[in-house]
Parts: sequence; C-alpha cells; structure tokens
Amino acid sequence: MKKTYPEIFKNEEELEEAISRPTPEVVKLMEGLKGDIIFLGVSGKMGISMAHMAKRACDLAGVKKRIIGVSRFSQATNKDYLESLGIETIAGDLVNQDFIKSLPDVENVIYLAGTKFGTQGNESYTWVMNSFIPGLVVEQFKKSRIVALSTGCVYPLVDIDSGGSVESDPALPVGEYAQSCLGRERLFQYGSLENKTPISLIRLNYAVEMRYGVLVDIALKVKNNEPVDVTMGYANVIWQGDANAFILQSLLMCESPAKILNITGLETISVKNVAIKFGKLMGKEVVITGKEDREALLSNATQMEKEMGDPEVSVDSMIKWIADWVDSEHRVHGKPTHFEVKDGKY
Repeated sequence: MKKTYPEIFKNEEELEEAISRPTPEVVKLMEGLKGDIIFLGVSGKMGISMAHMAKRACDLAGVKKRIIGVSRFSQATNKDYLESLGIETIAGDLVNQDFIKSLPDVENVIYLAGTKFGTQGNESYTWVMNSFIPGLVVEQFKKSRIVALSTGCVYPLVDIDSGGSVESDPALPVGEYAQSCLGRERLFQYGSLENKTPISLIRLNYAVEMRYGVLVDIALKVKNNEPVDVTMGYANVIWQGDANAFILQSLLMCESPAKILNITGLETISVKNVAIKFGKLMGKEVVITGKEDREALLSNATQMEKEMGDPEVSVDSMIKWIADWVDSEHRVHGKPTHFEVKDGKY
C-alpha cells in the first residue's frame, strides 16, 4: 500500500512525518535484517529523517534494534530531537581516529558524512571529509555491512537525450568536490576488496523536500523575481522520503566488490518548464536567462527501478507542494544545491 499525502504541508511537523514514514518494503527489511544500525553523519539534511524512518520501521515490524546516530551535533537541538524519538546519539568528530575507534561494533552502517560547499579555497578539508574519513570508517567497520552515500557528480555531463549515466559508465568527475567524492568511493571499494566487506555505494542526485533541493532553488528564484538560469537546463530529482526508503533498502544489496547504485528520479526535468509551472502556481512572472545546453549532469535510475520499484512521489506533486511552501514563506534551509554549476567549483 502506497503512502497517502496531504494536499499541502502546513508545517515542518507534517513534513518530517511524511519523509520519515517507512514504506512497507522498509518495514519488511527491518523484520529480516540482522543487527543494529549506526548512522555516521546523522545530523545532515537527510540523516535525521532517515534514522527516524528506520526507527519507525522497527516499531512497525515489532523488532528491537539499536538505532544510533553519530555526529558532531553542532546544532544541539538535533541531538535532543533524535533522542526524543528513541534514537541513541553519540557526539564526536569523525576526523578524530580515536573517536572512530571508540564507536560500537554495529552490523549495519549508513555513511552520510561529507562536505560540498566551500570547497574553493578549502580543498584540503574537503579531501579529509570526503576521502580520508571513509578510509578510517571502512577499516573500523570491516566486519559490517556498509551503505555509503556518494553523488552523481562523479559522472561527466552527458547529452540530454542519453537517458543519463548508468552505473557501469566511467567516472569522470569535474572539480575537486567531485574528485574527492570519487576518492570516497575508491576508499570504500578498496576496503570492500581487501576485507570482503559488503558495501553499497549510492550515487544520489538530487534529493528534494520543501526546505531544500533543486526544485526549491528554482521556486525561490521565481518567488523573489530573480532570473532563472537555464544553461544547465535539465536535472533529475527524487523526493527525500523515497530516497530515504531506497537507501535503507540498499542494506540488502551490499556486495563485495562494492555495488554502485544510482538513486534518483526516473524522469529528466526541464528547469525552464519547472520555473514556468512555479510561476503559474505562485502568480509570478518568470524571468529566464541563458540558453539550454545540450549536456547536463544526469543519472539513469533503471537499475534502482528494477531492484526497488518506482518512487512514490511524482515531480508534479513536489512542484505543487513546494510552490505552496515557498509562497507561504515557510522556513527553508538556505542551502542552495548549485545544481547549475558546470565547472565543479562549489
């Protein structure tokens, strides 16, 4: 049975409930999954709702598992919120090798840590976060099952009629952020081969909810009467609740050598068409700038669809919800995706 959603989301409580509500497949996963789950880097944009989904699925399945969230918790409210949900928390910096060694042995690891923005001028920290820490983690949890988030940014730009990059395509990352993310993958791949650790590498782009994502970036420009640049004219997006469910299900797909899996929406969206739809829904004139390029950063989700099914939430539903959210001036994270960047400089 598919989830049901409201016509609009009135507040963040409704939104959090929706993006953390487990699918039947995730509940079934928890019924048969052996061991506890630890989320490394839980306090980011996706980690809190994903850990909450895992906890809710365990409750619905009637199974007891430790769900553990690890982060620096620079925002203490995130720590308090997770604990109020019955999720254990451990505060510390994953750059610290002694801290990583102190973490409990857990059978299932979801690796969410990383950095993207501020790469320019701070390249060394980017490599530490995106490549050095994975080397520590894959060694510490060599006996675990690991799902590690990567990004579709490791792919090159492709023709917009190509259907997007598939998992077997060569990685040709542009810019130091994407290069460091490929470094992350290589460290996990090495650990998987060296220690026979079953791993899934998730190339995600782009998760969306009402407070951030590609669609929110476009909606805010329309709302604020700012020009929408369509040079990077096409993209893939996926509802965060769907992404959370698919990432958790990927625990059952871990292999050695590490398995690569694209997680994204099945359709290619046109930035220009999306902007026009937002303009109609919000009663705004849309200012378009730039000329659509024949190449864009696109991923093919056929393998995801084959193994886990279709996302439940359509792009049209997301557009409708986000138009109302932004037009009503609800809170957004203020973290633009910079999806329009073509030179890899974030």
